[in-house]
Amino acid sequence: MAAATVSQPPITTSAVPAVPAVPVVPGRNDSSDSSRSSQTITEKVKLSSPLRSSSPKNRSSHDGNYQVDRSVSTKRWKTFLKAFKHIHDLTPKEVDDFMASYEIYNLDWANEEEMVKAFGPNYQQRVGDCLRAYYSVLNHLCSLGDVEKMYIPPLMDKKASVLDNQLLYEESVAKDIGLRPGMKVLDLGCGRGRVAAHMTSFCGAQVTGLNIDESQIAQAREWNDRCGFSNEFVVHDQNDLPLPFADNSFDAFYEIQALSLCKDPSASFKEIYRVLKPGAKFSLLDWVSLPAYDPADPVHAGLMRRVKPLIGAVGTPTPTGFEKALMDSGFSVTRSDNPSIGGLQAPLIDKVDIYFRSMRRLIHGLVRLRALPPHFKLLFDRLCLDGQAFVEMDNMRLITTTYRIIAEKPLV
Repeated sequence: MAAATVSQPPITTSAVPAVPAVPVVPGRNDSSDSSRSSQTITEKVKLSSPLRSSSPKNRSSHDGNYQVDRSVSTKRWKTFLKAFKHIHDLTPKEVDDFMASYEIYNLDWANEEEMVKAFGPNYQQRVGDCLRAYYSVLNHLCSLGDVEKMYIPPLMDKKASVLDNQLLYEESVAKDIGLRPGMKVLDLGCGRGRVAAHMTSFCGAQVTGLNIDESQIAQAREWNDRCGFSNEFVVHDQNDLPLPFADNSFDAFYEIQALSLCKDPSASFKEIYRVLKPGAKFSLLDWVSLPAYDPADPVHAGLMRRVKPLIGAVGTPTPTGFEKALMDSGFSVTRSDNPSIGGLQAPLIDKVDIYFRSMRRLIHGLVRLRALPPHFKLLFDRLCLDGQAFVEMDNMRLITTTYRIIAEKPLV
């Protein structure tokens, strides 16, 4: 697959009250989930093959050109109903705190003076509080569509849905970092633990997930327990260093679009290096500004001001910045590229944006009819703001949220 043009050629190696009836919204049946017992799932992860050749009952595809493991994917309609009820029952304070949390995205970690001016000397605590308020609501809003995992994936297959492109990417991560049954892997920014469950189902690894939001961690524990997995989940702010793990604890590491919230990538990578065993591999998929972006260009800067709140970015990293921070921490970078076909994520961003904008129109009508509380309109107006600006920046190759780096901690 073609990679996006970046600052250098890609580095590669050979290696409550009654809730009104839930509205029917435009959507697709992307998940095709199969219902399986915990016993069956537990038996599956005991397979000796590290990246097994799955039988048709474990893996499926829409057109036969690709296969993904959907055995531990959530059922879309159940997820939708649960998220809808949670949003319906939000208190005024929860709604207000969520809306106020967007103030952090008008700032940047790189400008500490502005951070202190806005939030005082203890600004990191204020940012953490905003992030908790933000994600405690956002994870439920995202669960009304195809982004329960709260990330739009790389475009791995043009014929695949958003959900299947997520699964295809996650399975590529397992291969890139060499996951095998019994290996211990750290998942930074684990969300609801859906990626962790897929990793364990796919290759038998044991995942430890870390996230700032207690509600997401609770959901991650519940879902992984239901799947019969022994994965562990820890409530922790990634910017609160050191990480709560001993030296040489993990066989591998991955993160998916979590570093947009990272205050100091260099310090974080040093901590990750510390908790990884020698020879462990590291996978990053995250948001970066690309060489074509010019902060002095008013069009570019205007788009950036609109997109950063949408994607939840406090910092503005670059591929070379990430690479340098990794190498300074002791890692060897073995791959640095954009895994999306043609280097563009825009087709999937557009799919997600169209879905939520269609839902917003329906929400507006139901609020006008007083079938839904007014805060639904407020939340959806904020959620859908500037989706097309995101598409435009991706098509202009100014930014991407799917930049991939694979690195390794040396054996000696």
